[in-house]
Amino acid sequence: MVLLALESAGLYSALLENSKGGAMYDFWTEFTHYPWHGLHFWDLIQPGFMFIAGTALAFSLHKQGAKQISWKQSLFKTLRRSGWLFFWGVLDYAVRGNHLSFELWDVLTQLSFTLLVAFLIFRWPVFYQVLFSLGLLLLTEILYRCVHVPGFSQPFTDQHNFGNYMDQILMHKINKDGWVAINCIPTAAHTIWGTIAGKLLLNRNKKHKAAILCLAALGCFILGYGLDWTGITPIIKRIATSSFVFASGGWCLLGLAIFYWWIDVRNHRKYLKFFTIVGMNSIFLYLFFEIVGDRWFTGYITIIAHSLMNFMSVPGNANRVISSLFVFGLEWMLCYYLYRKKIFFKL
Repeated sequence: MVLLALESAGLYSALLENSKGGAMYDFWTEFTHYPWHGLHFWDLIQPGFMFIAGTALAFSLHKQGAKQISWKQSLFKTLRRSGWLFFWGVLDYAVRGNHLSFELWDVLTQLSFTLLVAFLIFRWPVFYQVLFSLGLLLLTEILYRCVHVPGFSQPFTDQHNFGNYMDQILMHKINKDGWVAINCIPTAAHTIWGTIAGKLLLNRNKKHKAAILCLAALGCFILGYGLDWTGITPIIKRIATSSFVFASGGWCLLGLAIFYWWIDVRNHRKYLKFFTIVGMNSIFLYLFFEIVGDRWFTGYITIIAHSLMNFMSVPGNANRVISSLFVFGLEWMLCYYLYRKKIFFKL
């Protein structure tokens, strides 16, 4: 969430612009989505978001079970949450220029589906959960490769694949950047794997949890990068190919293993409050910088900060970076205020 907030504040674009022709340009390019076939660091943010939502779901359902909340009650809570996620996801993309628009490409609309799927199979044995997630990836491969629609029969070609065809049906338009709504089918695997990881962390009898997560990550890396390097299925984030889901899922598992080992096992808990304050209101912050921030707050505050920097004769390159950090700082302070007042927004 901190990384997303910094992106919303315009920090990465400012740093990328400032580093053109320099040694750091390739590094800051990692904070952009790969144009098509390939993988940048920034392509892992959405999978991480959906994966950790699954982990949080496992902890939430464990807590509900301890309170003897019935499955039907939990189902109602999950349906309500998914409904709100879908609503806010659609609202995020609802205004385009001077007109209303219906679009299903937002991460929250995707999460509304994947969270519900992960909940419905949560009580299954882990083996069958994994098998189901693999089935979703196989289904995606079949849909892209075997459903031949005139003009949309090239499985891994931008604007001419099955996902684009489904967008024509669902929204009567195609995303010019190549994103597709049915990404929610393969990326449901991320949320399912997140719930499985959550179960592992909650299991007091399991030892070497970080090692198990690392082994699972290794398996995902072999499958994901193997499918890509052999030319069977290219890694394409914008249509969430199976190789992308495996590769990004591997990074999610490895990231969780490292943080679990460092924070919970090694007990390195200092300096985490900065991130905790944001994480305690993650959905609120996301909606704030996507809806309010993108359409008003960021631009308004940037103009103020930019003018102050000009008054102090700060060079143009540094001006933009400082202005972005100023916007982020105010967003963090808003989260801090909510944290101090114990105001936590939940769906």
